[in-house]
Amino acid sequence: MTLLVIDLGSSSARALLFDDDARLIPGSIRSRRQDFHTDRAGRATADPARIRANIEACLDEVLQQPAARSIHAVGMASFAGNWLGLDETGEACTPVFTYADTLSRDEIPRLLHKLGGDADRYHQAVGCMLHTAYLPAQYAHLLRKNPAAEARIKRVSDIGGFLYGRWFGRETPTSYSIASWSGLLHTRELVWRREYAHLLVGETLLDKLPTLADFDSVQRGLSVRYAERWPALRDTPFFLALGDGAVANIGSGAVDARHIALTIGTTSALRVVREIPRLPAGLWRYLVCAGMPLVGGATSEGGNVYQWAVQELDIDEAGLEGTLRERAPDSHGLTVLPLLAGERSPGWQPNASGTIHGIRRGASRIDILQAQLEAVAIRLSLILELLEAEEGVVMAGGGALGASRAWAQMIADAFDRPIHLLAEAEITARGVALLLRRSLDHVPLDADPPPICAVIEPDAAGVKALRAARDRQTDLYRRLYS
Repeated sequence: MTLLVIDLGSSSARALLFDDDARLIPGSIRSRRQDFHTDRAGRATADPARIRANIEACLDEVLQQPAARSIHAVGMASFAGNWLGLDETGEACTPVFTYADTLSRDEIPRLLHKLGGDADRYHQAVGCMLHTAYLPAQYAHLLRKNPAAEARIKRVSDIGGFLYGRWFGRETPTSYSIASWSGLLHTRELVWRREYAHLLVGETLLDKLPTLADFDSVQRGLSVRYAERWPALRDTPFFLALGDGAVANIGSGAVDARHIALTIGTTSALRVVREIPRLPAGLWRYLVCAGMPLVGGATSEGGNVYQWAVQELDIDEAGLEGTLRERAPDSHGLTVLPLLAGERSPGWQPNASGTIHGIRRGASRIDILQAQLEAVAIRLSLILELLEAEEGVVMAGGGALGASRAWAQMIADAFDRPIHLLAEAEITARGVALLLRRSLDHVPLDADPPPICAVIEPDAAGVKALRAARDRQTDLYRRLYS
């Protein structure tokens, strides 16, 4: 049995093949690079036509693999916190709006006023903060700034629903997993919170919300055009798209409250599968699938901070890892808020931006890079504290973290607990494969834990140094955003 996984990330579109033990089949990854369209105003959108072309090219190529002759199911993960508008024909009539888009920041005070100033009640109801990362603020911004574009929208969709609509020639539901990232889903009753859609945006959004279903509401029967293009998938079941962060937990082995998943890719997140009676202000509650709540926090900073520093400061990466490992923690004298793409958890300030404080003439480019990486670790430690999971084992993965043991040590010191580094590189796609296997063959999600390549223990001196750096960062944040 072969499982085909589509992985739509913020930096690439990929197709991968897994065997019936949810192991990646060697040589089966096909990939295309893609990027968000960003600008200084805060725009962060994606081109749906480009995404579609990229993933279809990946599918064309991966289906040439010998293992693709026996594909039993197709699953998808997509960068969560995405939506677009579809016209009467099912074609995209807007760009894909993403979690990183902050153009709607001026909507937040207006929406807060509509809530009567009680953002906490909304937060507890939908599991999401009132923030630019979510559908209400973004849709309200589009309606106010470009009503003609909004009028062309017949239905709101996620990127997975858009692709399936094109491939199957019919409307398809949005999964509970993806919908839980919208800011409008009742995550316990699994229905749209229509009263909040009406209150925050109005009638115009109510009639355009997609139907909902669990991820295993499979779609079969490709349209004639795509059945001819991909005959091996003609009648193969396609499972609905899942949020990439949710399935990263599954791929990391963090399938219960005893394990915490730390993922650092372009962005970062800490998440645990558990129910919680009341959400702290800095966290969210999403869904892996029906009956599997996910509590945690995500930041808009991660590997993108490293890339920014290396590129903009023109740092030579040759030998850089060794240099970082030799440097004493917090030895640069800088205090950093690494909020280059705005802030989500834990403070959710819509107008937050990156800050470097304490630069003097002796400051070097490596000082700035180290301070940025330590600052990300410190921000994640604030989320860990909110999770109140003192006994949870931290399972750490993601491309950015896997590339740097120096950064992993910073995180272990900031957390003051061991970090279990995963040897599995494809934790998101693996999570999809594991969920497919559970649905198809009833195999428990924890039947095959991922291999661990190293356990990074906190260093006492590093713990002390980063605790002092955390105090300075917290004070700087309070002074700027209190």
